[in-house]
Amino acid sequence: MEAREKLKGKVAVVTGGGSGIGKSISHLFAKEGAEVIVVEVNGENGQQTVDEIVNSGGNARLKVVNVTLQGDLVNAFSDEFRIDILVNNAGIAHVGNLEKTSEEDFERIYSVNVKGVYNCLYALVPKMKETKYGAILNLASIASTVGIPDRFAYSMSKGAVLSMTLSVARDYIDYGIRCNCISPGRVHTPFVDGFIAKNYPGQEKEMFEKLAKTQPIGRMGTPDEIAKLALFLCSDDAAFITGCNYAIDGGFISLK
Repeated sequence: MEAREKLKGKVAVVTGGGSGIGKSISHLFAKEGAEVIVVEVNGENGQQTVDEIVNSGGNARLKVVNVTLQGDLVNAFSDEFRIDILVNNAGIAHVGNLEKTSEEDFERIYSVNVKGVYNCLYALVPKMKETKYGAILNLASIASTVGIPDRFAYSMSKGAVLSMTLSVARDYIDYGIRCNCISPGRVHTPFVDGFIAKNYPGQEKEMFEKLAKTQPIGRMGTPDEIAKLALFLCSDDAAFITGCNYAIDGGFISLK
């Protein structure tokens, strides 16, 4: 593992660190010197990320926790002396407009994408207050600021993430805690491949290209590209940045 030090000595929590964007963030933060705590409901995936980091010379450990359960989160971190960085990445998707979103669908999305972020903030911000230092990054979406077809519940949840970001940034600025969010466009993750395979069997290549071209830059983003922006915002290079939302979307918002 190449030795770099942007996060040397920092303790970073990454939720949903077992796959996709969260996995890339976990790997990059470890490369930059952080002790990474991977929070995953899927223990097998989370352990794989941890093992990969450790085998590459990094420092990581796993906490198998469901972010929808506040008590479990508080207990899981009760013995941690300090937390310097929190990346609220864990989330789930849903496709459907208002009429195609059942109450069960709505509550499931809310439980993970909204309550899950709140629970992590509730459990870890007090630890940041004690040390008067913290960098929080929430994963929102372009759907939090523009209308996306058939994403009613998902857009609701990511709009809430953006609003929570602004609220936390305002309320805890005097404690040395910064809070920002990033809004990715379509990113090529295992979820995208699974979604296409499930909904468009036999048309995977054509649908992948169609979805990629919805962004003006002509392709999907990569998890590693998202991780690099996350690194900047969670490092002291961004010490003067708080309460901001960064689109990383191949021009989707500004160039459509």
